Amino acid sequence: MNNIPVQENAVAAIRISSIKQGLQGDSPEAQKEQIEQFAKTRNIHISKFFVFIESASKEQQPIQEAIDYCKNPKNNIQLFIIKSIDRFTRGGSYSYDHLKMQLTKYSVRLIDIYGIIGAKDVNTLEHLGVEYNWSVYSPTKKSEILEAERAKDEMRDIMSRMIGAEIRYVRLGYRVRQAPYGYSNEKVETQHGKRVVLVPHPEEAYWIRKMFNLRIQGNLSDNEIVAEINKMGFKSRTHNRRNPSDRKQIVGKIGGNQLNIKQFWRFIYNPIYAGVNIESWTQGKAIKGQFKGLVSIESFNSANRGKHTLIEDVDGIKFFKERPPERFINKGIRNKDFPFKRVVMCPECEKPLFGSASRGKMGKYYPAYHCNK
Repeated sequence: MNNIPVQENAVAAIRISSIKQGLQGDSPEAQKEQIEQFAKTRNIHISKFFVFIESASKEQQPIQEAIDYCKNPKNNIQLFIIKSIDRFTRGGSYSYDHLKMQLTKYSVRLIDIYGIIGAKDVNTLEHLGVEYNWSVYSPTKKSEILEAERAKDEMRDIMSRMIGAEIRYVRLGYRVRQAPYGYSNEKVETQHGKRVVLVPHPEEAYWIRKMFNLRIQGNLSDNEIVAEINKMGFKSRTHNRRNPSDRKQIVGKIGGNQLNIKQFWRFIYNPIYAGVNIESWTQGKAIKGQFKGLVSIESFNSANRGKHTLIEDVDGIKFFKERPPERFINKGIRNKDFPFKRVVMCPECEKPLFGSASRGKMGKYYPAYHCNK
């Protein structure tokens, strides 16, 4: 009698949370080797492997692509193999149940190599030869749900520790993200251990300083500055474009574009170029970085012409998106642009004249004396 089971077709899903994990931890190669050995001992033919290098806690589950492949009857898939439930989803019991039901609807069984997911369903009315939707259940359903929730809890614990530490270091003035244009990330020894700080990029820093210098001079309008920078050969930073299904696979390049006016304003208005970081993790507060800016705070304020202002005092550093309150401005009576300010009297009201500069349509400032009346 032939006891060899009928060979079934399967797809196998391999998932890691990041490229770093793929290199150092539960790599795709290790998962593939385990799944292939599992399939070989059970006479299962793996038609296709799916590799996902991204988080499975997102609302849009990356594993959906593999499930959609199983739904197509032309592919003739009977099994969906995973290493473990946490490699299938970390979205909790709801996401797990939703994804598994899609497979069940198309008669595709989900199995894991650890045996948590049961291979057969039980009909409580089988002895009577009757079957209802409510009478058929999986004896391992509770175990599967508990494992899915455990995977979600584990993901939350890992993310809380990792993101919590990153927020703390950002508030201390360090860098945890990709360096903005003009900077490079560099690890240095600090009082808080080996941390990342921003250092001037050997090529990009020149363009940022050039933009600020041209705007400070005030001889050109913003559009003319953009045209001048592009004429000198400016190109934006290039990045690798990766396959959404396989983050290790590079499919092209993006970037390498000329400067446009909106990008120019983003550079000029960003206080990071004065060594000050402001973001959601700092709760909108200005944090002096553990690195020098590409321009000084004075140069930043001069280039922004009152639209954005950084004020540093004994209480720290503050950022204003409009003219700061009078108490934060060290105006002073002596000004080289207005040597007779508050010295020459107004012929009408006999009060001291003030001095200020109005801005023209082309962005140029025109200094003049005036009476505050």
